[in-house]
Amino acid sequence: MHPLIRTDELAARLGEAKLRVYDCTTFLHPQPGSARMRIETGRRHYEEQGHIPGAALIELQQDLSDASNGLRFSMPPAQSLASMLPAKGIGDGTEVVLYSAGDAWWATRVWWMLRAVGFDDAAVLDGGLARWIAEGRPLSTQPSAYAPAAGLSVRPRDLFTDRHGVLAALGDASARVLNCLREEQHQGTADWHYGRPGHIAGSVSAPAAALFRPDGTFRPADELRHFFAERGVAAGTKVVAYCGGGIAATADAFALTALLGHDRVLVYDNSLQEWAMDPSLPMATG
Repeated sequence: MHPLIRTDELAARLGEAKLRVYDCTTFLHPQPGSARMRIETGRRHYEEQGHIPGAALIELQQDLSDASNGLRFSMPPAQSLASMLPAKGIGDGTEVVLYSAGDAWWATRVWWMLRAVGFDDAAVLDGGLARWIAEGRPLSTQPSAYAPAAGLSVRPRDLFTDRHGVLAALGDASARVLNCLREEQHQGTADWHYGRPGHIAGSVSAPAAALFRPDGTFRPADELRHFFAERGVAAGTKVVAYCGGGIAATADAFALTALLGHDRVLVYDNSLQEWAMDPSLPMATG
């Protein structure tokens, strides 16, 4: 299954027995002047505004995250995640399509998590729900769920890193640490932050929002390749991508891995929500 699926391709496949479609919508509401954020799941949007017919809902924080460290959206251990996924209907022999009603990185986050446990039959819907609606395709407000899967084979991959991995990459001249937040957050001029304004000192701005065309679809491969080359990412470059909580960073990771064929990409899972709260870890503005 190609990791990026068009809306017309998905429309033609709806109803297939092995296909699982998931609405991964989540909304984050920053509290200006502080590091606090309110998480709003996509449930109300899913039930009231509608979703792709047959799609089930994934509420990322509740369904697939490790809350034991007090941080948002942390990746669970591979075996733990592999025990959560079959309850949602994801297992051996299934094919998965992921989308969001808002920013695409909620879908790429789940895609990256699936890939981390060795599940490769997953795709992200190009353009998400917005493109589906713009094309006049049908919506449903009827909640859907899939029967639990019998099981999921686990083949863990090291696709996430921690603060130590970031520090190592910062000290490696052949590696690049990419800040996938918007430019004003990188510069430290936004009206909210994750504990300290700015970016990890030594990292390069590579906003996830810049990867998409105005209609929400990914930019063509040649444009993406140029975008990353301008930031020092060439074939074989080791990349560590981060953001506020390891969500937007997965859009850059997805583009590099799934669309451009890079195989040395890691996501800093807890990102600035962890890093910015530790005054011993370097940050910069401007």
